[in-house]
Amino acid sequence: MGAATKTRVTSKVMGRLRMASQGLLGEGFCSVPEAVRSMTAMQAQDLQAALWAVGSRVPGAGLSDVREALEAGAVVRSWPMRGTLHLLAPEDLRWILNITTGRMVQGTSGRHRQLEITSADVEACREIALGLVSGGRAASREELFAAFETAGQATKNQRGIHLLWMLCQSASLVPGPLDGNQQKFVAFDEWITTSRDLGRDEGIAELLLRYLRSHGPATVRDFAWWSNSTLTEARAALATVSGELVELEFGGTGYWLSPETAALLDDGVPGQRAVLALPGFDEFVLGYTDRSLVLPPEHAQKIVPGGNGVFKKAVVAGGEVIGTWGRQGSGRAAGVVPVPFDEAKPLGPATLAAFIRAAERYERFLAA
Repeated sequence: MGAATKTRVTSKVMGRLRMASQGLLGEGFCSVPEAVRSMTAMQAQDLQAALWAVGSRVPGAGLSDVREALEAGAVVRSWPMRGTLHLLAPEDLRWILNITTGRMVQGTSGRHRQLEITSADVEACREIALGLVSGGRAASREELFAAFETAGQATKNQRGIHLLWMLCQSASLVPGPLDGNQQKFVAFDEWITTSRDLGRDEGIAELLLRYLRSHGPATVRDFAWWSNSTLTEARAALATVSGELVELEFGGTGYWLSPETAALLDDGVPGQRAVLALPGFDEFVLGYTDRSLVLPPEHAQKIVPGGNGVFKKAVVAGGEVIGTWGRQGSGRAAGVVPVPFDEAKPLGPATLAAFIRAAERYERFLAA
């Protein structure tokens, strides 16, 4: 199929194509670092959810495998876009920050004026922080905040986290080794010793290409939201990479995806009976500004109650989000239970059996 090919498909087929692009069908990815690198950036505001988001894309992976990748620096977690934590390949973080930091910092300028954070404050905290972590050392957020306070830099009312965020945006610090379910901060250049160097235009084009390959079918508008880029920049980037992609038309809108994923249309897109138990904040749901292809708008509030930005765990069947899930009970009676959007219509026998298999995979992931 060439770049100009336009094929009309159903929303469920579009959803299954996205499942394929994201490594949620078939063989998935071979390793934790490969999964994260292939996805480019994975939402990781909720660390435990992010660990399963990776594990669900790497057959046979256990919780310990994902934690070890973070512990070793084979995968990193920082704030590369939208002011939200993501998992990335270490060599990708700096050049993505070079693209996204300017707009993010500009977007927080009003809040920083309220918090009385100046460039001089950030520089003073940089010196303090690097003094604590240089030479291969690591410091917890509490240790950094205590050092800031000692130097006269207030940390209450979110001032401290904003200062830390600025130090991570400038590639001075990066969250590093795990300390339970938290991460300690380390010197960026010591933790990430190899970084790619891309100019802004080249970087946006690469980021767009990788997003559409890993999240497609998706629109340029989806990418602009996801990456916090402007539509003008995104459209200019598309002109340089469209020859490496395939366009599908759905509902009068152009969606872009990789040729490899588009080729699945030739023989029928797999996954019609696939059922997934995805974590909250998963890229399959969250990674698009328009989620209506996979999440019926009338049920969106059940995934993000009150539109508060907190995404619940999702049951996905055949490319469509059909409900939520969670653990109920305690002790030996505890189990993973699906909650269909329409509770008057429970899951059919085949779908329920497939969900039980998905839940068992989740339990094996936690135990490994």
